[in-house]
Amino acid sequence: MNRHNVSSGIERRDFLKLSIAASGGLLIGFHFAGVSKLAAAEPSSADTFMPNAFVRIGTDDRVTVIVNHSEMGQGVYTSLPMLLAEELDADWSKVGYEPAPVDAKYNHPAFGMQMTGGSSSVWSGLEQFRQAGAAARAMLIAAAAQQWNVDASTCRTESGAVLNGSRKLSYGHLAAAAAKLPPPAKVELKDPKTFKLIGKPIKRLDTPEKLNGKAEFGIDVKLPGMLTAVIARPPIFGAKMKSFDDARARSMPGVRKVVATPAGVAVIADTFWQAKVARDALRVEWDEGSMHDFNTNAMMQDFREMAKSPGVSVRKDGDAEGALANAAKKIEAVYEVPYLSHLMMEPLNCVVDLRADSCELWAGTQFQTMDRAGAAKTAGLPPEKVQIHTTFLGGGFGRRANPQSDFVVEAVQVAKAAGAPVKVIWTREDDMAGGWYRPAFLHAIAGGVDASGNAVSWRSRLVGQSIMAGTPFAAMMMKGKDYDPASVEGVDDLPYAIPNIAVESHQPQINVPVQWWRSVGHSHTAFAVECFVDELAALAQKDPYQFRRALLQKQPRHLGVLDLAAQKGGWDKPLPKGVGRGIAVHFAFGSYSAHVAEVSVKDDKVRVHRMVCAIDCGQYVNPNIIAAQTEGGAIFGASAALYQELTFDQGRLQQTNFNTFPVMRMNECPEIETHIVESKEKSGGIGEPGVPCAAPAIANAIYAVTGKRIRRLPIRMTEAV
Repeated sequence: MNRHNVSSGIERRDFLKLSIAASGGLLIGFHFAGVSKLAAAEPSSADTFMPNAFVRIGTDDRVTVIVNHSEMGQGVYTSLPMLLAEELDADWSKVGYEPAPVDAKYNHPAFGMQMTGGSSSVWSGLEQFRQAGAAARAMLIAAAAQQWNVDASTCRTESGAVLNGSRKLSYGHLAAAAAKLPPPAKVELKDPKTFKLIGKPIKRLDTPEKLNGKAEFGIDVKLPGMLTAVIARPPIFGAKMKSFDDARARSMPGVRKVVATPAGVAVIADTFWQAKVARDALRVEWDEGSMHDFNTNAMMQDFREMAKSPGVSVRKDGDAEGALANAAKKIEAVYEVPYLSHLMMEPLNCVVDLRADSCELWAGTQFQTMDRAGAAKTAGLPPEKVQIHTTFLGGGFGRRANPQSDFVVEAVQVAKAAGAPVKVIWTREDDMAGGWYRPAFLHAIAGGVDASGNAVSWRSRLVGQSIMAGTPFAAMMMKGKDYDPASVEGVDDLPYAIPNIAVESHQPQINVPVQWWRSVGHSHTAFAVECFVDELAALAQKDPYQFRRALLQKQPRHLGVLDLAAQKGGWDKPLPKGVGRGIAVHFAFGSYSAHVAEVSVKDDKVRVHRMVCAIDCGQYVNPNIIAAQTEGGAIFGASAALYQELTFDQGRLQQTNFNTFPVMRMNECPEIETHIVESKEKSGGIGEPGVPCAAPAIANAIYAVTGKRIRRLPIRMTEAV
């Protein structure tokens, strides 16, 4: 049971011209302060207005919000339309959505490219979509005032119509006239006290499509004459194909072509199964390269040795080494986390229709700008000749924002050989073995307390691969630093009032492709930090919750969620025999979260019975979506903590499907409660902050019930100390 509560083939411009001319409607877009001014599209007639296109109002009163972020379950097809519809005073029953085409007009206002990630869609669109809705509303009022020959200030709006006394005109009736008017230079946004949609538990707009099967994911796309391809990929990272024998594969039913590509050997057939079976019949000889003897156990031993020496300094407050030497009590702990797969429910796929002078793609992508650039370069076309249709994403978690656009680029490579529209599908095994994982990390932490049990020293040494090094984002994100900020986030800003803190980073070079994974660095730093805080509390012989409280007195928002989780989780209430409680608090992506977990251990098997989650994400849009994301994040994090790891032996991945890389099943899911802090602070993220606290809260609960510490994930009681 889950509960949540609130506590105190044509170019885009031509397409738009045609659709609006046909409907006689109004199209409007907006930019806001801090974003470079976007060039207005030329109107196709006196009836249309096209500055950049965030909302379209038809003569049928339908309001279509054009959403510039990908929908992968996080609710942007509802939350962003809510923002616009609120300021527009639209009739919510007539509001719909449409994915934006790839166009600079839809670039992320903070990152300068069209993308979805970093739990940033709502906070980046908060003013943008509200301003667009308010501007459209002002123009509709002006159009009505002209028709009635009254001052616009005497008019008001309500539920998709402009009213003046007893007179009323619908937005659809006014759309053509409003389209002829100039946009307002400035608009006034609503007082939050008057909100009818924002902050309310509005049902999601995309649910009906997902229930009735009309929602189109990338893997659902079908085109006339389309073929399907499956690729035989290198079994080891960096391996190169030496030769292949395709005699048997070519003779199999439905097979059209077998071709070598930079990604491997592609079998192109009429159907997926035909391509998959023929792919499996290939005999490929590989030059296994330098990673042929790669072993993760040996890698982690190397990490342990590196952690014995100082790393690159990330943070230095006071004298951590001196304070540690003089501490009344001290403790050291080493925490390890493995490589992890994103494990999207929908494996990677991409459909490509490549012509001599154009290229169309259908994909669930988080990285439209990058993917279009990669596709254009591969196809030998200018970017404006490449069109991407963003479908629903069957999960993303960062994998579909690949810095090399791997699954898109390889599909274009296959399309060049196919001579027909082609869908490239990765099997589950392909997807898991394809790399770009959450990197494995080791945290060596030492700390001490004084005679009164006050924390006086903290030293963290982190060892793990950089996700930014070697990518187009390295210069922007690393800014000349000798370490990757994404590796140390969550410990470099340690919020606890400890006078002497040192944070150091080692960044080994390993040829396993890694990238961002849901909650990025916070996915491992929160585990190590919050488990070690518990160990310090035990060293000081203090309650873990109260120990944290004392160290967070100057961090009111951390303290707010910590107190709320403890209160709602019944921290001071007795538990049944054999059940323990653990707590964790963390800041990530502009939001503050805390979890309390209730756990039992029987015959070395861990069962999570209950998780109470408190979240402070600042101003929020839809509490239902916040609850869903927080609960989903908790399950995502708990699955990784309890079950998941990727290991390599002789260069080969050992876990390739759900049977060896499980997710938490429905009968294993705990009761989850989400409690949202009312706040007027700047909006933060919500898709990722629910993940980091799950693992440490569970691990700390295990200690509470067994007296044993978890220092390695996934949790195995046989390894507890």
